[in-house]
Amino acid sequence: GCNPLAETGRSKLQNQRAILNQQILRAVRMRAGAENLLRATTNNKVREQVLLELSFVNSDLQILKEELEGLNISVEVYQNAEEAFSIPLVPLGLKETKDVDFTLPLKDFILEHYSEDSSEYEDEIADLMDLRQACRTPSRDEAGIEMLISYFLQLGYVENRFFPPTRHIGVLFTWYDSFTGVPVCQQNLLLEKASILFNIGALYTQIGTRCNRQTQAGLENAVDAFQKAAGVLSYLKETFTHTPSYDMSPAMLNVLVKMMLAQARECVFEQIGLSGIRNEFFTLVKMTQEVAKVGEVYMLVNTAMNQEPVKENIPYSWSKLAQIKSDHYKALAHYFLATILCDHELQPGDDKDQQEKALSQLYESVPEGLMVLAVLKDKVQRKQLGKAHLRKAIVYHEEALRVCGLCKKLRNIEVLQEVLTAAHKRSLLKYAQQETEDDFLSLIQAPDILPKTEHKIETIAPQFSKVKVKDFFHKLGPLTVFSAKQRWTAPRTIRLHHEAGELGFSLKGGSPVQVYCLDPVCSAASAGLKEGDYIVSVGGMDCKWLGVNEVLEKLKSVGKQPMELDVISCQDTAASLHSKSATYSMGMQKTYSLICLAMDEDKIDQTKKAPLKLPFLSWGTKNRQKAASTLCLPSAVAGSSQIKKKLSPFTLLNTESSLY
Repeated sequence: GCNPLAETGRSKLQNQRAILNQQILRAVRMRAGAENLLRATTNNKVREQVLLELSFVNSDLQILKEELEGLNISVEVYQNAEEAFSIPLVPLGLKETKDVDFTLPLKDFILEHYSEDSSEYEDEIADLMDLRQACRTPSRDEAGIEMLISYFLQLGYVENRFFPPTRHIGVLFTWYDSFTGVPVCQQNLLLEKASILFNIGALYTQIGTRCNRQTQAGLENAVDAFQKAAGVLSYLKETFTHTPSYDMSPAMLNVLVKMMLAQARECVFEQIGLSGIRNEFFTLVKMTQEVAKVGEVYMLVNTAMNQEPVKENIPYSWSKLAQIKSDHYKALAHYFLATILCDHELQPGDDKDQQEKALSQLYESVPEGLMVLAVLKDKVQRKQLGKAHLRKAIVYHEEALRVCGLCKKLRNIEVLQEVLTAAHKRSLLKYAQQETEDDFLSLIQAPDILPKTEHKIETIAPQFSKVKVKDFFHKLGPLTVFSAKQRWTAPRTIRLHHEAGELGFSLKGGSPVQVYCLDPVCSAASAGLKEGDYIVSVGGMDCKWLGVNEVLEKLKSVGKQPMELDVISCQDTAASLHSKSATYSMGMQKTYSLICLAMDEDKIDQTKKAPLKLPFLSWGTKNRQKAASTLCLPSAVAGSSQIKKKLSPFTLLNTESSLY
């Protein structure tokens, strides 16, 4: 990973994000304590003091949330360093996390479950922790992506090796919401995997915004990066359906996917016009349709951002930027069409049928009393319709500038103001160049332009198979047998004696080999060997990864001397799965449940074996009132009236359903 102490613009933003996350955590803890006291007390004077304190804490939380939003709209830091006259693109910030110490839980599990000396795996555990630490500061390039994917794939091995479905092993993962800054803590490894996937998508967006949009190669890389970001976020949405964090909720991920595809579409339009836009009829028709498509997709993004439950948590400036881009690109479409009508009169040598067909494709319906061919032939009608499109372009430009001026965060982005102002002035100049004496006679309203594109933009699914990783805990044996789901007896030592060159049993399977066709009266059976036992070592040499032929060679190489085999027997694992879920709480669309943050996570004694408990985020309507130390983001409401269920993406799932 990158040097965490490096003073780059991106690292400074991430450090500010980490500081804000801690401040938000303290404020949420204070509010949780005040809400608990409010529910517990009946003293009116105490209640008044608590309500006053709650108002202060809620105000503080709102201020902190606005500061976090300011970090999310700090798009200039992520743009290419070259001078560019382009509207900034929006990247996603990386999710922050706390340190995790795997040492004691994994060593205990290796000793208890695999019956091996855990001290032999200290280097492997250190490698895993080093990789996780490096993933907190990935480089903004393909190497950073590959490192995050490597850790994600490594987590698949770790999950199968050390996280049994029936219990938790005491590793607590804490990740902060990218938009609200509120922490989510669980002992479920799936939270870790989902958060890493989110960061892979976020890193792709940062790579896309960093590309040089003044070159063809840079724009191609930007389009590819945003499509890959959309693919990763879409994969996250489909794979982890009930994540307890708003930034990874299905509704939020759906909006983020749309936003990334819209930015890819914007880069495609810039790519088409990079070499310049010729003032030629059919070229302008194509550009009109392409830019109208960009305006349409941003309008859909803006609509999605203003829907519940996303509206409450998406940065306000993102929504306004999507609205500005929609208006800006719609204005450009009307400007291009006005240029077609005003600058290109039908000449004797022109193909009027082709021009009529091309112009007809831009409209769903022309204004009443007009026909496309008549407009092409009549100079007056062309001028009137062209000026109508210019007026509509000016209206869209003015609306974009107005919205930009109303948003404090966007108002401070100089290049955005410059691009919008320049486009507005260009439309005004074009309109001023037309004859204006008969304006009062012109009653034509410019019709909407139909968007169309020849360039397909779609998500690119993550290619995890291209990144090759080796299981850190390869020494434990083949994963198909030596996993957390399987249970065996402790290794037993069997002392064998050759009987006339016969072993008294046969071997089968891959790695490790298995005993079958055991002669019940042979010396091996008498020594305790059983049908179906796995051989894990021969004469003190580990053979978990050896096949049948290799093990037989080892057995024969000993000769007539007595030999020792270490074997294990598989046990039935019919225990019921622990499927308590962490999910959104009913009637709490504005936030989500958190863990019992009143406890000090950093001081958990992981060496003690505690009895099975509910997961930190497992609570529903029955124990909601009991969870006095469980934090909730909504403000306190006196009373305990039953909340009606609502059908929404955040509807409370049954507490017995699985988390992911």
